Amino acid sequence: MDSNDMPQWLSYPEVSELLQIPLRDVRNLVRGNFLLAVRRGPNNALAVHRLQFTDKSGKWEILRPLRGTLTALRDAGFDSEEAMRWLLEENDVLGTTPLQALRENNIHAVRREITGLIF
Repeated sequence: MDSNDMPQWLSYPEVSELLQIPLRDVRNLVRGNFLLAVRRGPNNALAVHRLQFTDKSGKWEILRPLRGTLTALRDAGFDSEEAMRWLLEENDVLGTTPLQALRENNIHAVRREITGLIF
């Protein structure tokens, strides 16, 4: 799947196809804090935002720093909806969204912002 063709929000079956893994593994990735899923659409189904994935030489992978970031957000008291909102909102200090900053390997800056939310 080309990133230009990829929808903004992916269903679990679409994530399964993208990563070429069984559907149960997608559920385990969400449960294990490797991916963040929130309810979207008319069916209120769990969906995963496309920016949580990166294309490594034609093979889709989960953004590596995502798990630690999700854990830090959970530790800061964020639920899934709040965490997704924070990841997708423009951040003045970062100059972009936290999720885009992670994609650009600005991991420490994102984690510093989360630490600031705790105190």
